[in-house]
Amino acid sequence: MKKSALFPNILFAFFLLLPMLLQAQIIQTNTINNSVDYKKLAKIDDLVNGYIAKKWLTGAVTIVVKDNMLVQYKGYGTGHEKTPMPNDAIFRLASQTKAVVSAGILILYEQGKLLLDEPISDFMPAFKKQNVLDKYNEADTTYTTVPAKRDITFRDLLTHTSGLDYAAIGTPKLAAIYEKNHIPSGLGNIDASLLDKMNALAKLPLAFQPGEKWQYSLGTDLLGCLIEVISKMNLEEFLTVNIFQPLGMKDTYFNVPASKGNRLATLYNEDSAQNIIPWGHTHYGIDADYPVMNKHYFSGGAGLSSTAFDYAIFMQMILNGGVYNGHTILSKRTVEMMTSGQLKPGMFGEDNFGLGFGITSDISAARKPRNAGSITWGGYFGTTYWADPKAHMVCLFMTQHSPNSHGDVEQKFETLVYSSLK
Repeated sequence: MKKSALFPNILFAFFLLLPMLLQAQIIQTNTINNSVDYKKLAKIDDLVNGYIAKKWLTGAVTIVVKDNMLVQYKGYGTGHEKTPMPNDAIFRLASQTKAVVSAGILILYEQGKLLLDEPISDFMPAFKKQNVLDKYNEADTTYTTVPAKRDITFRDLLTHTSGLDYAAIGTPKLAAIYEKNHIPSGLGNIDASLLDKMNALAKLPLAFQPGEKWQYSLGTDLLGCLIEVISKMNLEEFLTVNIFQPLGMKDTYFNVPASKGNRLATLYNEDSAQNIIPWGHTHYGIDADYPVMNKHYFSGGAGLSSTAFDYAIFMQMILNGGVYNGHTILSKRTVEMMTSGQLKPGMFGEDNFGLGFGITSDISAARKPRNAGSITWGGYFGTTYWADPKAHMVCLFMTQHSPNSHGDVEQKFETLVYSSLK
């Protein structure tokens, strides 16, 4: 009698604990996920290998996590110096760095160190009473300005609505002004001072009034600098202590250790005939070896390198509501804010933008496989990711090839992933 009475209580306790167990970590066993058709999922092999055979791609790593279960994780083609691509190859994340740094500033927000609508000039006075570009002379890059109506806030930086622009890849006017004043894009810097460069950025005009529109920018580099100023830790140390170590992200670095250098995937470019060629050491002023160079300029917008699995851990933490591996990185409510659209309709096209992520809209979801509410972004060197809360799925397609004339392989990968769901 006692045993039979006890059993329902145990069963009830198990179901209460099940969500917590699922949030523990990504399950890597050979357990079958009954919501996935593995024969259809295996078509990813044919897709990627076909692109490699046609010399449209040198190598890639793909990963699919469904319901906290690893259902696909493979390396294809070649990785480091034409050796076979391991699934734990290390990739230059470029702009995939932004979501991690956005989570970092939100950790400080949760600690009561800042408010999202607080002016950043409260912490970096150089950004007080900035000016906005008015008239611009293309011949000599001289310009006139008008006063900004208000100071930039943390929310502006997280949503790319600050009025800042991007060096090298930004709008022609501001890119020219940034180049003239030696403002970096974030990569190719070893010994520069992040604080000095961001304070120099503060002296230059904004592209538009803060909050007026969306413009991809150096805002996340500035957020990284603000993390250093507020926490009194350098960005590498802060992210390691507050995100990488508790999550068990063992292969994510600004400075990749020499002992792991043979896992760094070779970076490729294309010539005028669309032939794949090595990136080299001077292309766009970025040395392909920057991940293994000892540096202290930590670009919050582009500087990290990582594996597909490590980044999947980070995204799974977001899907879990801020919890992973027994650690709470962010509260559930903060994650809800982070993954909710922050912009007025039309500011980001048909989609929206949260606090560090692009967000799939209902309109986009009606036309493409991923569900509305999916969060996504990618990196300049050929990496992309999305996390779909409705399908409870994290997916990444990782290459090191930019520009890529056959980048449609990523969209085909997405189609195959969703076609495999039962």
